[in-house]
Amino acid sequence: MYDRFPYIPSGNREECHVGWPAIAQVIHSRIGAQSRAGAGSVVVVECYPGVFLEEIRRELATGFGDAEFLLTTSLFRPAAEIDKMVEPWLGDDPVFGIMNSIEIEDFFDSTRLAQARDLCRNSGRTTFILGPGASLVCPQPELLVYADMARWEIQLRQRRDEIANLGSENFSERASLKYKRGFFVDWRAADRLKRRLFGKVDLLLDTNTPNQPRAISGNVFRRSLAAAAKRPFRVVPFFDPGPWGGHWMERVCGLPPDGAPNHAWCFDCVPEENSLLLGFGDVRVEVPSVNVVFAHPEELLGKGVVSRFGAEFPIRFDFLDTVGGGNLSLQVHPLTSYIREHFGMDYTQDESYYMLDTEADAGVYLGLKEGIDRDAMIRDLERAQDGDFDFPAEKYVNHFPARKHDHFLIPAGTIHCSGKNSMVLEISATPYIFTFKLWDWGRLGLDGRPRPIHLSHGLANIQWDRTTEWVRRSLIDQVKPVASGDGWREERTGLHNLEFIETRRHWFTKTVPHNTEGTVHVLNLVEGEQAVVESPLGAFEPFHVNYAETFIVPAAVGPYTVTPCGNTNGREYATVQANVRV
Repeated sequence: MYDRFPYIPSGNREECHVGWPAIAQVIHSRIGAQSRAGAGSVVVVECYPGVFLEEIRRELATGFGDAEFLLTTSLFRPAAEIDKMVEPWLGDDPVFGIMNSIEIEDFFDSTRLAQARDLCRNSGRTTFILGPGASLVCPQPELLVYADMARWEIQLRQRRDEIANLGSENFSERASLKYKRGFFVDWRAADRLKRRLFGKVDLLLDTNTPNQPRAISGNVFRRSLAAAAKRPFRVVPFFDPGPWGGHWMERVCGLPPDGAPNHAWCFDCVPEENSLLLGFGDVRVEVPSVNVVFAHPEELLGKGVVSRFGAEFPIRFDFLDTVGGGNLSLQVHPLTSYIREHFGMDYTQDESYYMLDTEADAGVYLGLKEGIDRDAMIRDLERAQDGDFDFPAEKYVNHFPARKHDHFLIPAGTIHCSGKNSMVLEISATPYIFTFKLWDWGRLGLDGRPRPIHLSHGLANIQWDRTTEWVRRSLIDQVKPVASGDGWREERTGLHNLEFIETRRHWFTKTVPHNTEGTVHVLNLVEGEQAVVESPLGAFEPFHVNYAETFIVPAAVGPYTVTPCGNTNGREYATVQANVRV
């Protein structure tokens, strides 16, 4: 059975503190000596944007009745000034902005910040500095608490209008616009500060579930991240509906009824978006999985990947479910030169569709037909964008039948989309937000609004020479045998030479040897019920994976094996493995 809540065993139950009274007691014990000496203690609670500050203030005030509290939001510049500061990087596009170097300190009013620093130095009482940028107010406190936040929970709070963007008052703004501002501004600035604080954190605070906090010491937190970077692990998947969504994941992944009309996406391995569950006995502490990337980039990614991408996880695995649903939007991804020039990104979203499952009429739209009239296609796309006209996609775009285990390669600049009745394992580079929709089949989003179309961006990136025969020859089922052994065989399935990700498929009835050879591997069990991942060197405990689960094998692991669990009765199991070509 697909595990929706995978965790990494990280320590004993006694190492995790649950509930506000227990957390307050830990803080008391850490600052007790200073307080007994009659001196004021400063406790910094650095918060990732999206954390409920009022809950933390209220609950800590209960445990520290004589303490003084200072919220960093009271030190920020006026919201109108902050909006003006970020506007050049956001523009008026509903989806895209520009990467930038804005820091958390840029949100502060310099005069108020200086006054707050003086207050901390001269206070004779226990003082809590609370909020984003709290560590900038007091860089050397008696205790540094870091309240982290999973990206998915931030998005849910945005959708419920429970939070605004950093320094903003836009609680009721459309969730998609809040997400955009978070993606391009808030989370970038917060991550830059977080990376500087990893080695200093005294207490890691998980407040993802309101009024049910959990905390671990900074040493335990760092130990847990270090351990994750040396063993296979899974991130916590999350599922979301969409206008084209299907119902395969509801059945196979065991999704409980949640009122959603369908489930279109599963982010199964997007470390910037997913979280990790750290297990302490029967208690779980949730942290962003990108923390492992930030804290141990070379152990996780490998030196070659870090030299090319820095501390960024460049491989993404996710699910696109159209079984019982509809076509994805007809789309194209930007060329590397275009995404760098227009959006400040260093690499683009090359991708591929691996077909986990299909119905009889499944298919993929990929590449242009031979001899089409380019100007006529552009005119038809423009008419469709203006409304009251359905773009005749199959007049211009190839539609290839799709079967289970087919692999369609999609280098940037190739027009494409998955058709209905397909269960796609999408293997791609990470900048997934940069999708230029050309045609959305005349439908509305789940919010009742038309989804944004980016025709000018799309037309600037379509590679018009990627037509039928080139697509057949270069992008569909480029399977080549690589190696074989007792009970296993290995195939290369892509990606295209224009793409930096390499994929290998292993069919096996017995143990398959693997080796990271110094670069991170991402795998999915695409056939078979369950397999076990083991270290021939005894470097980690046996790790079990179920059908359709994606897992990460850090570069530091080196040799490992994958073996079917139980009696296969001669049935072949299969994994698809991706890594960066270095």
